[in-house]
Amino acid sequence: MTTTYASYQLITRDLTGSLERVAKAPDVSRETEYYLSKIGDVKSIDDFMADTRLYNYALKAHGLEDMAYAKAFVRKVLTEGIADKEAFANRLADSRYSELVKSLNFAEQGAAATAFTRAQQGVVDKYMRQTLEEQAGADNTGVRLALYFERTAPNISSAMDILADDALSQVVRTALGLPDEFAASDVDKQAATIGRMIDVKDFQDPEKTGLFLERFTAMWELQHPSENYDPLAVFGSSSGYGISPDLLISINSLKLGGS
Repeated sequence: MTTTYASYQLITRDLTGSLERVAKAPDVSRETEYYLSKIGDVKSIDDFMADTRLYNYALKAHGLEDMAYAKAFVRKVLTEGIADKEAFANRLADSRYSELVKSLNFAEQGAAATAFTRAQQGVVDKYMRQTLEEQAGADNTGVRLALYFERTAPNISSAMDILADDALSQVVRTALGLPDEFAASDVDKQAATIGRMIDVKDFQDPEKTGLFLERFTAMWELQHPSENYDPLAVFGSSSGYGISPDLLISINSLKLGGS
């Protein structure tokens, strides 16, 4: 059986080639071709949400596939945009929603939002990376965690950023040898402990991030040698995140539906 580290290295050693292989898969290429052929014709949030294939493609690209059902929630995110610090997306701890707005910024650019590269090839690039991580996770959850951490690491600026993300927290706890019970302790104490054990500024350096992930994959292999770990515990089903209780409360406060 290939180790977690070896599998991770196999993918990242030629990341471009790995992504190209993902892009060539019939189902992926078919959906991508549709997205690129149609997204430029979308002129409003209503247009976007009315086309299920476009909507699902963009949400998956941003790791939000599991939230596709919450259309009222997503509509509110896109409608308010991110220019105002009090906008809905900015008040959510999960940065995936503000990233979705950046890609499809109807609130700021209006009908021109889908004409930008970030709304077209930018979303496709995100979709390929998300799909690559999901496929890796089907064989080894630790590899998916490592790939996700590598992608997200440059955006980590504090221990709280780590604790706000279940997947990042899992990687850090595993790498540092912290017990599962640690996650149930006071959040401020968790942040202080992590701050003492690592310097989050190191994650701005790809080489240091690589060394940290080498440590993580080694520890993961020790804890999950048979890969009997349940990926749903960290990733939800396929999005890359679980759905937090506070997010569910926010969703339930909205009238769901709204295409």
